[in-house]
Amino acid sequence: MASHVTAHETSEKEIPAPQTGAIWKTFWILLILTAIEFVIAFTLPANTLRVAIFSGMTIVKAFYIVGEFMHLKHEVKTLIWAILIPTVFVMWLLVALIYEGGHLY
Repeated sequence: MASHVTAHETSEKEIPAPQTGAIWKTFWILLILTAIEFVIAFTLPANTLRVAIFSGMTIVKAFYIVGEFMHLKHEVKTLIWAILIPTVFVMWLLVALIYEGGHLY
């Protein structure tokens, strides 16, 4: 006996509406942060403060990109902490090595 599927028996799922609002919001936030970095690059003299500001803003942008585009902000808190804590230790290690190497004297 052949099985025939009628139109009433199939469950067609609707395609969700595109989330262009979230994409545009992300675009504007990253554009504003990049514009601020650009202004700082041409107004502050090259010194440790400018490097610290650039490093901080780069980390903020990286975390925002990872949270938005890699959907990390929608994951369980344990996974977020499992990624965040080693990242903080690596950043601390880099700062400690640069300081101990005599670069920041």
